[in-house]
Amino acid sequence: MWIVAAFITMICFGTNNMIFKWSTTNGLSKVHIQFIFYLIAFIITASYAFITGIHQMNIITVVLGVIIGILNANGNIQMSKAFEKGPASLTSPLVSVNTIIPILSAAIIFNEHITILQWVGIIIMLGSAVLIQYSPQSNGNNSIQYMPWLSRILLAIFSFGILGILMKTSSYLHIDSLNTLICMYGGGALYLCINSLFAKENWQKAEFKFGTIVGLLSIFGYSCYFFALNTGTASIVFPIVSLSCLVVVLGGCWLFKERLRSYQVIGVLSAVLGIILTKI
Repeated sequence: MWIVAAFITMICFGTNNMIFKWSTTNGLSKVHIQFIFYLIAFIITASYAFITGIHQMNIITVVLGVIIGILNANGNIQMSKAFEKGPASLTSPLVSVNTIIPILSAAIIFNEHITILQWVGIIIMLGSAVLIQYSPQSNGNNSIQYMPWLSRILLAIFSFGILGILMKTSSYLHIDSLNTLICMYGGGALYLCINSLFAKENWQKAEFKFGTIVGLLSIFGYSCYFFALNTGTASIVFPIVSLSCLVVVLGGCWLFKERLRSYQVIGVLSAVLGIILTKI
């Protein structure tokens, strides 16, 4: 079941990335959409906990949850700013390298045993994620602002990588996932509210609608994420979730009429091979 939960998380995160992609092309604020989805998700999770009875909340849960929420929000913001400084075809694969951080931590810190075949599968999946998102650029492109671009990428990698370690830590400490989600969404909403005040962007009605949709998908996705981490092998869960780019690629072909290149087809097939190897 934890494999299924990891796949559901992959689909939810991929769908949200598609919404972010659509919103960017239509002039909507990514910060505003994120703030709305964090706020909606916080209200829903807190209300559910109030009705069903919340488990004991301690300082470790609050601190971990808030940091996870801030890191996730900051990672998305840094990645979007990196797109403004350099080519997306190089930015996305580089940011996806963050998956290596929680995978290695699962083996080194949490002493998870990883077989040779599983290591091969993990490497193939990471390579597939890079291959699927790669798009050759013209050698005459001199628009990259290297230092600002690289600094944004490194901040995004750091944010998403540490986020994965902290999520595994919360499951390792047997912290109730609902408590973590409440603190995560509350801390992230506060962080994004502050960002929104500094950005001073105009609000649009569509941002509320799509923010709500993203919020609902995020709750479902992260609930499955925690379930997969609590019951499965984190070093396999992380690369499966990182393949959310599959959803973006296939969805782009359907919604945005983008053509799937031959190397992307190879990436899809190799991703499936990698997933099979991790289950052996």
